[in-house]
Amino acid sequence: MNRRRKQRLMAVTAAFVLLAAAVSVMLVSLNDSIDVFYTPTEIHNGKTATGKKPIVGQRLRIGGLVVPGSVERDEDSLSVSFELVDSGPTVKVEFDGILPDLFREGQGIVATGELRNPTLIAATEVLAKHDEEYMPPELAEQLKGIKHFKPDDTKTSAGSYQ
Repeated sequence: MNRRRKQRLMAVTAAFVLLAAAVSVMLVSLNDSIDVFYTPTEIHNGKTATGKKPIVGQRLRIGGLVVPGSVERDEDSLSVSFELVDSGPTVKVEFDGILPDLFREGQGIVATGELRNPTLIAATEVLAKHDEEYMPPELAEQLKGIKHFKPDDTKTSAGSYQ
């Protein structure tokens, strides 16, 4: 191989290595700002297609209906906790801040936050839907025709709300 070809090969190899490094840095940076959407059932059972569950400490978005009777407000601060449900088990959400005006029990919401344990989300943002059209399509499909009630102590089937 002559000298000129070696220089070209080295230049192409260096350009490829720099491009790979730049793409790697971008992907690592973006990974910290990506919020994957989950439903309460997917948090418990994992995503339907992959079975992948969120890990503790992961940022995520969760959507579901606020379980009637589950909203608890702290009288000394803006802290509020409530349970979310879709078609299965519930997940508790804790939020410290001002809730949207449209927030109420039985209402569909989307919260952004961090998974603290497998059934607890520490939310940094809560969005309430403004009408029946404001809902992720996969959540709307799961919630068709389901009525949700706060479970009483006599029910034995955990997470069944029909």
